[in-house]
Amino acid sequence: MGGFGSGRSSLRPHGVADACRSIDVNRLNRDGCLKPGWCGYWQWRDGENAVATIGMKAQSDRLLLSYNFRRHGDEWQAIEEPIPIVRVACRFGGERPYFLCPGIVDGVACNRRVAKLYGPERYFLCRHCYGLTYACQREDRLDRTRRKANKIRRRLDPESRPKERVPVRPRGMWRRTYARIRQRLVDAESEAEYLYIDQMERLIERFDRANRIKGFWE
Repeated sequence: MGGFGSGRSSLRPHGVADACRSIDVNRLNRDGCLKPGWCGYWQWRDGENAVATIGMKAQSDRLLLSYNFRRHGDEWQAIEEPIPIVRVACRFGGERPYFLCPGIVDGVACNRRVAKLYGPERYFLCRHCYGLTYACQREDRLDRTRRKANKIRRRLDPESRPKERVPVRPRGMWRRTYARIRQRLVDAESEAEYLYIDQMERLIERFDRANRIKGFWE
């Protein structure tokens, strides 16, 4: 039987999920785009400009996607992709929708229950089928510490930037809470600075060692 990716040994660009266009079942559900009979378009935007558009039509058990795809200057191809949807009962009432990934890799149907599907290639599939990772999974300890510090900083002031002074206490925040968050920020930024200096020292040492070896053989 044919399918999305059937007959192919790999569908994996091994990219970063954060950089790919995606469709989010929870956001579509909030916007009413999963109600049976709904028909419309979804756009990805760069500021005020639309960079890509796909058509959508909701049915009771699936979402039909229609869009054009082109690879490396080839001719545009019209794609129609049905995405199965399953609704799972919530513990305290109501239900939550999920996509069932339609990917088929090495003849094996995926059918993972996921909230997001990604489109780095011809079809929208789950990140497992494409071998996508999140940006945070590729971070080293310095990057993770910087991200942690920035997250704490934005809690105090969303407009504050790294290397600026510690934001003042937000209006309405308890002084004890502010003191605790402020100390966490100072600790995180101090750790990031230490890791950066350590990283630079190791790079310099490696560079000096390489020069010594090169000089020995000259």
